Amino acid sequence: MSVNQQQTGEWAPDWAPEAEPEYTSRPRRSRKQRRPKWPGVVLALVCLATIAALVWHFTRQQAKPLETAAGYIASASETAPLYDEEGAVLEQLIRGSQVNYVVEEADENHPDQVRVPREDGSFGWLDRANLTSDVNAVVTLETVYVRRAQNLTDGDGNPTGPLVLRGQALTVTGYRGLAEDGSVAYYQAEGGYIPARYVRLTEEEAAAAYDADMAQLHADRGDSYGGGDAAGLDYDAYEKPKFENNVMPGTVKALYLNNEAIRNPEAYIAVADNCGINAFVVDIVDGTAVSYASPVMQQYSPSAYAAAQDTMEGFKANVQKLRDAGYYVIGRITVFNDAHLAADHPEYVISDLNGTPLKISSMYWPSAYNRTVWQYKVELALEAAALGFNEIQFDYIRFPDGAYKYEQAGTIDYKNTYGESKAQAVQRFLIYAAQRLHDAGYYISGDVFGECANAYVTACGQYWPAISSVVDAISGMPYPDHYSAQGDYKPWEHPYTTVHNFGESAMARQSETASPGAVRTWIQCYNAIREPYNHYGAAELADEVRALRDAGCTGGFMTWNGASDIDKYAEVISALS
Repeated sequence: MSVNQQQTGEWAPDWAPEAEPEYTSRPRRSRKQRRPKWPGVVLALVCLATIAALVWHFTRQQAKPLETAAGYIASASETAPLYDEEGAVLEQLIRGSQVNYVVEEADENHPDQVRVPREDGSFGWLDRANLTSDVNAVVTLETVYVRRAQNLTDGDGNPTGPLVLRGQALTVTGYRGLAEDGSVAYYQAEGGYIPARYVRLTEEEAAAAYDADMAQLHADRGDSYGGGDAAGLDYDAYEKPKFENNVMPGTVKALYLNNEAIRNPEAYIAVADNCGINAFVVDIVDGTAVSYASPVMQQYSPSAYAAAQDTMEGFKANVQKLRDAGYYVIGRITVFNDAHLAADHPEYVISDLNGTPLKISSMYWPSAYNRTVWQYKVELALEAAALGFNEIQFDYIRFPDGAYKYEQAGTIDYKNTYGESKAQAVQRFLIYAAQRLHDAGYYISGDVFGECANAYVTACGQYWPAISSVVDAISGMPYPDHYSAQGDYKPWEHPYTTVHNFGESAMARQSETASPGAVRTWIQCYNAIREPYNHYGAAELADEVRALRDAGCTGGFMTWNGASDIDKYAEVISALS
């Protein structure tokens, strides 16, 4: 070892002791401060197990989709509520619509409800009572009450069921026709169907007068001439239909074509074109004059079928020519004046007490009380309408005039099965006919005597407010030569005054029903049949048209000329524009 090494200390002998590591002293625990390690281990294991279970549960739930089933919404009304977890209404589900629900055990918080998945991924709660697997059981309403008296109908719409009266309770056993909004078209009860629009949900609603003052007005009129008590009729408000593909002109200006004239439609179109005429009234059947060989007639009245003047195909083609020329076409049917039906079915006809049909006012009269007669005429109307008509007009919707002597003698049998008044039978026939035709997309109108514009029920059962409340158009026949002379005053010599007086009365009657039809009037288009046999030309028809307009009768007019005289039409056409 050098001195230098000794001086610098770079050298160390092999025997020098190793340096000991640094040592930091730790306080010493007592036995009481020491804790075992196993509880922490257990706690950790429990936490891990819990987390694993939750992960397994949610993983399993996501892997397995909810089990659902399909059902239908059932309700007494048009909709049923869907609730949230707290019971607030989320939305209304439409009756009859299909809905998926979760198949699971009842939830303890919602024991009477099922879960319904929603589009946003959430769930709603539906009452089990509003769910059914049977689409025929979606209407749960138990009882309805009749608002408008009528016969219940069978599945084909025929009035074969019992007569049900205002306020009467009906037990609901089914339904027919469910709209997209959940509303019902017909309720089924024992004996048949009734339109939903003619029932109410409580007896009080069904029996209540629509308008107390109006009801009293009609009650005060009573029964003046044996046609029936005005108080026993219906004047409720019902919205008149408007068909998108079948538009009725606001003011109809029509020429009349009988069963012969319709076989030459081109000639009448030539007269009407560019002269203001926008419609034609075409006979389907006028008493014994039958326009075409109808299968419905073949079924109900073979005599009428045999008397037809044209084939169904020929008649349809001629009606279509009127339609193609742009005209609104009205088909006319005489109802309770039918010699053919009387010959085929005398048991339907007003008769003496021995059952022999009575010829009254030179005609035989199938009874307006007879529901089979109703059925025949409405089936004929539906068949004919499908040939191209926009509207069906019913004429002779009445009982015979001239029956007074038989009534006084007690020698007449009206075949009054239900104990109705004449006016009730007339109105109820029109209610039935309107329902059937409206369901098929056609309008309905009715012809009445000019006398009907007076403030009473006529002896033949026509009462303006009751008829106007049902039909889409009511057509009085105030032919000036049909009014009686008053001394030297002859109404047919004063067409403006005569028709204007009628028009004012008609408009007064219109205000006496809640939903009146249009006033569309027949005007005299023939020379007077009473002395001095006044000529009716353009001036006289212009007076009639102006009288109606001045009286407020804006629904239009139709020219009555039984012969459909084309020369007369050509003569007066300038007055009709």
